[in-house]
Amino acid sequence: MFYLLVVLAVLEIPRLIANLWLRARAKRTVPADGGADVSGHRGTEGDGDARLGDVPRAATAATSGAVAATAATTTAESATTGTATGGTATDGSTTGGAATGRGAAGEGAATADDSGVPAGSETSAAGAERQPGVDRRLVLARGAAIFAGLTAAGITGYGVKTALGGPRLDRVQIPIAKLPRAMDGTRLAVVSDIHLGPLTGVRHTQRIVDLINSVDADVVCVVGDLVDGSVAELGRAAAPLAGIRSRRGAYFVTGNHEYYSGYKQWVDEVARLGMRPLRNERLELDGLDLAGVNDLGGTEFGDGPDYERALGNRDTGRPVVLMAHQPVVARHVSEYGVDLQVSGHTHGGQMVPFNLLVKLEQPVVSGYGKVDGVPVYVTNGAGFWGPPVRVGAPPQVTLIELRTP
Repeated sequence: MFYLLVVLAVLEIPRLIANLWLRARAKRTVPADGGADVSGHRGTEGDGDARLGDVPRAATAATSGAVAATAATTTAESATTGTATGGTATDGSTTGGAATGRGAAGEGAATADDSGVPAGSETSAAGAERQPGVDRRLVLARGAAIFAGLTAAGITGYGVKTALGGPRLDRVQIPIAKLPRAMDGTRLAVVSDIHLGPLTGVRHTQRIVDLINSVDADVVCVVGDLVDGSVAELGRAAAPLAGIRSRRGAYFVTGNHEYYSGYKQWVDEVARLGMRPLRNERLELDGLDLAGVNDLGGTEFGDGPDYERALGNRDTGRPVVLMAHQPVVARHVSEYGVDLQVSGHTHGGQMVPFNLLVKLEQPVVSGYGKVDGVPVYVTNGAGFWGPPVRVGAPPQVTLIELRTP
């Protein structure tokens, strides 16, 4: 329904232009005398285009009305004659003749419709005038409706196939000034918004794990919105996550949907599956710091982000990569000298043109950008939320290669 409304709204522009053109063309082809003569001929082809105007119909109605008026006058005269004839008989006969005459006149009047044409006449001029060809504006309206329906169905079908299909792998290189040469080429596999739920299952998770393992990453970053349900409901679907392989470990931070699904039990479950939750904390990976903060959605649950705890009192000569579910977090950490923030949450907009609305809330919707001086990379997410439809924002796992300048 959404895409049907969008397509119809877009089609209103050319349809309006076409209607204005047809009206202008019709005005140019109407003769100065109104387009109809007393003989009832329609004249030029331009008169046919102007048949929707009031002038030809008025002329036809006037002609028909004149004929009807003449017929009514004749009937009345006959009735008068009948009255006079009746007068030669008795008083009762005279009255009866007058009444009969008036009745005849009344019947004559009653047989004419509002246009002045006898109701029984099937070959009247007005009847002929009311048998036009197909209105061009009606053709435009119906054509637009059919086109919109087919287009909306096609877009939605494509979106469903994309959402339910496997994620694609995007590779990007991001330079970090303070990165030690020994860590040049360090690879981070970043995935977010897997959204395990009623419409996804073990196969969905296994495809994501297989793609992550295929790149042989040094670090795996799962940046929130892993689930849409409890451990009891989705524990089996999450089980393949235990098979993630990486050289320096797999790490997890909460997204807003974890707080809707019982975040405490999922933090424990993720740890059981072999991923380390980073809960407002930082750790050292050789010459690189990896930090993680809880999602902003955890604030109302008493489990919000603590930037000072995760990023304060550290060696600023070491580069730091921050895992944060929402890109907007970059505005809160600009003072800590973050070298790269990896995020999700936006789904890349999931369905065009919603990406334009997401931009009102999040500073980066998809890909690389800078927010208050903080480099931010936002991955589209590997799953979907709400309708299983993705248009213009395919599911994604991103391999980020860190490079020295």
